[in-house]
Amino acid sequence: MDVFILLLTAAISSGTPLLFAVLGGILSEKAGVIHLGTEGIMLIGAVMSCIVFIETESLFVTFLACLLASGFLGLIHAFLSISLGANQIVSGLAITLFGTGLSAYLGKSVAGIALPVSVPKVELSWLEFIPVIGKVFSTLDLFIWMSIVLTIVLYLYMFKTSWGLHLKAVGDSPSTTDVMGISVTGFRYFHVIFGSMLMGLSGFYLIMAYSPNWIEGMTAGRGWIAIALIIFARWNPIYALFCAYFFGGLDALGFRIQLFEIPVPSYFLKMIPYIATIVVLMFVGWKNRNKPPIEPKALGVPYFREQRF
Repeated sequence: MDVFILLLTAAISSGTPLLFAVLGGILSEKAGVIHLGTEGIMLIGAVMSCIVFIETESLFVTFLACLLASGFLGLIHAFLSISLGANQIVSGLAITLFGTGLSAYLGKSVAGIALPVSVPKVELSWLEFIPVIGKVFSTLDLFIWMSIVLTIVLYLYMFKTSWGLHLKAVGDSPSTTDVMGISVTGFRYFHVIFGSMLMGLSGFYLIMAYSPNWIEGMTAGRGWIAIALIIFARWNPIYALFCAYFFGGLDALGFRIQLFEIPVPSYFLKMIPYIATIVVLMFVGWKNRNKPPIEPKALGVPYFREQRF
């Protein structure tokens, strides 16, 4: 039982960076903008968090700096994709390449420095009487609870409010939405930038709580897994929560197997989350092969208002 509790706790901790990134991708794609810059933005969020925390030793200032840096990259992607009508896939890949290179350059001066950071824990002792789950959820840190609350808020926003209906309309039929007097450009800009901030928070959590020292390329492909999980989660924040924890559990499982000294090469254990991603995508594609697509109908399609004379 203790091993299961440790594995579940590790799954939540490992899945939280994925959850932030998936939520950010869902917001962007629900607005009709493909965002493949996740990996680069996560790296920029991580390296900026590391640099700012070393200089200030303030978790709050570091948090704000991460949001500003990742939001700026989101603004670049939004400007290229929405205002200029550039190919969204190419723009997203450019953001990833730029973020990867810039983070490697900025991180040279702080590489290997252990951060003296202590992420606040949320003590909920009244949960401890609940078997298994109580022991796991009674001592989670502040940002894990933030991700859970954010998941619920985004679900309510997307599916239970009129603003969520407007967001769906922008992603499905921007021209009709424009006729209704809703700013398609404004909606897309806001959700792409805010979604990018969530991706940056993924890097922030990765270096502040999960692995508190900068290593070049420390995201190790998590951004690409997050992009795949958007499809697996069917653009639903609640599904994204369970998907992120499931893949976080697979990531944590590899380390736990090594502790039991099972004769499996570590390289194969590190491959588990990525192999699972391919298998899941194949399964989802096969299962939904005869069903109508559920992604936003205008996903990846630039929109320009008709010129009026």
